[in-house]
This record gives sequence, structure tokens and C-alpha cells, in this order.
Amino acid sequence: MDIRPITDGYAVSPQIDPADMAAIRDAGYVLVLCNRPDAENPPDLQADAMRRAAEAAGLAFVENPVTHQGLNEDMVRLQRETIDGAGGPVLAYCASGTRSTIVWALGQAGERPADEIVGAAANAGYDIAGLRPRLGD
Repeated sequence: MDIRPITDGYAVSPQIDPADMAAIRDAGYVLVLCNRPDAENPPDLQADAMRRAAEAAGLAFVENPVTHQGLNEDMVRLQRETIDGAGGPVLAYCASGTRSTIVWALGQAGERPADEIVGAAANAGYDIAGLRPRLGD
């Protein structure tokens, strides 16, 4: 498991395993946010299996499957609303953590300075500088 904090309340990770849920809970996260479509994963890593594991560990679980080609405002809104309403730190995952970073960044546009958004992603190892025109000033 490779948890990469973006902010104090939001971190991303490449694909996690159902067996990681207790460690995620013990690290202080309260919600796991799945940004990976089921079509990319074998059955044991698909959202239903991950939801069962998360809930068994006492974590909330939200599915927001994102593809680069299909990323839309509804996905950005769901990501932001989920993070804002979680009541504690959120761990989002996808294949590499990049999509989870991008959808977060788009949800921060207009709320945080673009340099801050790009810098937070860079500190976690994600280069999203190409999104700067969509992030505002």
C-alpha cells in the first residue's frame, strides 16, 4: 500500500487490496473512495468486494469510477461532496493514484490557488501541471 497525502484530509493511492482496510482505518482514514472502474480489475478487487472489506473494517466506502475519457462534472462534484461530507480523512484510490489526484484537483478549482493545487499534487508525486488552465488563478 502506497498512501500519498495530498492534504491533511485527503490522500490517494494506487490500487489497494481488501486486506489493507484495517491498516487504512488504523492510519486514521474514515472513508475509502474508489475511483477505479470495475472493468479494470479482477472480481476480488472490484467495488463490491472492496466495499464489503471496507465496511467490515468500519470504514465508509463510496464508488466514483473515473476514466480519463469519461471524466465529467458529476464525477468532480461527487468527489468533492464525498470528501467534504466524510467527517474525517479520505483515502481515494485508482490504478496509480493519478485519476484520484486529478478529480480532486478539478474539485478544488476556484477554491484554492492553482499553484497550491499543482504543488500539493507534486508533493505526492503527481505532475498535474497540464491541468493549470482548468484550475483558475
